Amino acid sequence: MILSDRDIRKLIKSGQIKVSPAPDLKVQLQPASLDIRLSSRFRVFKPASTPYIDPQDKGTFANLTTGLDVTDDVKEQPLLPHLPKGPRAFVIHPGEFVLGSTLEHIELPDDIAVRIDGRSSLGRLGIVVHSTAGHVSPGWKGTLTLEITNIGVVPVLLYPGMRVCQFVFETMSSPVERAYGQAGNKYAGQRSPDASKITDETGRDSDRKKTVKKNLKKLSAKATARKSAVR
Repeated sequence: MILSDRDIRKLIKSGQIKVSPAPDLKVQLQPASLDIRLSSRFRVFKPASTPYIDPQDKGTFANLTTGLDVTDDVKEQPLLPHLPKGPRAFVIHPGEFVLGSTLEHIELPDDIAVRIDGRSSLGRLGIVVHSTAGHVSPGWKGTLTLEITNIGVVPVLLYPGMRVCQFVFETMSSPVERAYGQAGNKYAGQRSPDASKITDETGRDSDRKKTVKKNLKKLSAKATARKSAVR
């Protein structure tokens, strides 16, 4: 069941749903969702230094992304010409994919989940805020990493503090037996846009390399056998 505005307000005020910094409910609370703001922290990809990504090899993740904060260094993130004294913005170009982060840190009880949806106003500019991970499990604590893509045809400026997505709260049929974070989940407690940790679930590099070598030996033996048969 999706929570209404009155239920969202009630659960935030009672502390059952914790949101920090406290949202401006007059602005952010919608009929069946809560608008969430964009932080100043991003993680961008460096394709020039990484020829490919192997989900089973941590080595290919070493120089894959770099973090930046658009409020940190004027030399790295200069003020835009039309904003001589205003806030700096992150420029996302057509076809670009970056990781962003929510400004709000949230904590969910064990009987409420969240669905992340984009905002129509940004969607009409071609901005997608999550490429696939739009579900937040009960028990989550932390900020949320946003998988942001510009599928439009012109660059778009993303400003820290702007309302970038919305959280739709859903009640579970019953409290979960194991809330997120109780079993060493990879992203529990994150406070910035974390890079993918998929190698944590695909096995150790040493095991993978042994398997690869074993398979190569099998293929080599088969190839030798075929050559012998032809002769």
